[in-house]
Amino acid sequence: MFSKVRVAVGLIRASSCVNSRALVAPSFCKQQHQTFSSGSAAVRVLYDGLCPVCVTEIRFLQFLQRNRPGEVHFIDIAKPDYDGAHYKDVTYEMAMEEMHVIDEKDEVHRGVPAFAVMYSAVGLSWLGRVMMWSPVRPFMDKSYAIFARNRLKWTGREEECTTGRCEKKTPGPSSAENK
Repeated sequence: MFSKVRVAVGLIRASSCVNSRALVAPSFCKQQHQTFSSGSAAVRVLYDGLCPVCVTEIRFLQFLQRNRPGEVHFIDIAKPDYDGAHYKDVTYEMAMEEMHVIDEKDEVHRGVPAFAVMYSAVGLSWLGRVMMWSPVRPFMDKSYAIFARNRLKWTGREEECTTGRCEKKTPGPSSAENK
């Protein structure tokens, strides 16, 4: 009889960690995170290494995960050797449109859910839960969509990214003459 009660309590605990309405990833529950992460791949965060806002955030996250080496890999999509085939076929163009994170189970998350998975992986699971909380999620989705659509313009990179890959412009002799 006690084993049935123990199983029922375990099921209630496990199911309370996942909120299907808010699409909370299993890694937000400590019990599930321990179960799913043992022996699985690290979280891979695809980011634009030429974006000053993105780089600032990634440096902060790298600082946070300094005591957890190997749990999160930060992949700079701006490097010439970036190949989406190695990252669940997330192309450079897809990664430039919105944030992509590949979790421990090799599932791709985009937009706000990607941030939630990323924050959880570096020890900020509370922030991921807040972002995915149903009263907050619509605001997060709209805010992020506005940022993603305008980040190149807002960071002064719109001209660098007119065709193909973005390239950091280096000041040539003509720009020095105009000063």
